Amino acid sequence: MKEKRKRIFEVIQIGNRGDAISRGFDYFIVAVIIINVAVLFMETFQVFAPYYDILRIIEGVTIAIFIVEYILRLWTADLLYPKYSRGKAILRFIFSFDGIVDLLTILPFFFLSGFVALRILRVVRIFRMFKINSTYDSFSVISTVFRKKKKQIASSVFIIFLLMLVASLCMYSAEHDAQPDVFVNAFSGIWFSISTIFTVGYGDIYPITVLGKVMTIIITLLGVGAVAVPTGIISAGFVEQYTEMAIARHNKEEQRHALIEAVGSGSPYIGMTIKEIERKYKCDILAIQRAGELIVPGSTTQIRKDDTIISHRFE
Repeated sequence: MKEKRKRIFEVIQIGNRGDAISRGFDYFIVAVIIINVAVLFMETFQVFAPYYDILRIIEGVTIAIFIVEYILRLWTADLLYPKYSRGKAILRFIFSFDGIVDLLTILPFFFLSGFVALRILRVVRIFRMFKINSTYDSFSVISTVFRKKKKQIASSVFIIFLLMLVASLCMYSAEHDAQPDVFVNAFSGIWFSISTIFTVGYGDIYPITVLGKVMTIIITLLGVGAVAVPTGIISAGFVEQYTEMAIARHNKEEQRHALIEAVGSGSPYIGMTIKEIERKYKCDILAIQRAGELIVPGSTTQIRKDDTIISHRFE
């Protein structure tokens, strides 16, 4: 049973090129996702009304596949998180990004039909399968930026929240007597402040008093500046992250640059084996030129005087 669970885990995880079954399962899931999303859109067109019954059957089949996959992922969660007990591993998966996406694509089929569009989140798996979401990809950069700038973003969001509360109470005080049916309570002020701060301006609630209009102008100007703060922080974070990535790639290319070193009489390499040199100097010796011949050395090959070493140095 343990080997069976392990094999199922290997299959349902994002497959590697050497595992045909796992890779095939990935393509199968992608096909199911595409079909499910296509059905979701087709059900909104009246032209497909005669085929609604068929579409619902297809939708039910794809959801059933999602449910089976979700159960299998819960069953093998302890293999995904080997450091945790089985119960904790299941909880860890349920509250992980993948677990939440999986759950939110299943629940709308049974209730909360208005959230049915959340199934489109399943398309995230397509990115994962083709390894777009790997180190230094777009998703990784976004998460890294938010993680690094979380304190600054939290501070700016708090400022916006504080501005929203102050604006709502001020507008309620200024407009309640003039528009008791519009600014009924503080919540009406909150709705007005949100739509004003974020420059949406639905027009369903607006001031009619002079004081209210003046405060609205001030709130709008402050709102533009306040909303620009987290945007600037995130933009600066992206610039910093991509700069760090570019520097890291440049350094890596330089570190892996091939080096050609002549072994002189005072060289510390003389008498050392290839294995010892690679371990001590963190390099990969590719070849040795000795007495006019180019040889591929073994791990026990010793370096002699007047040898020429061709290597990749990693630091």
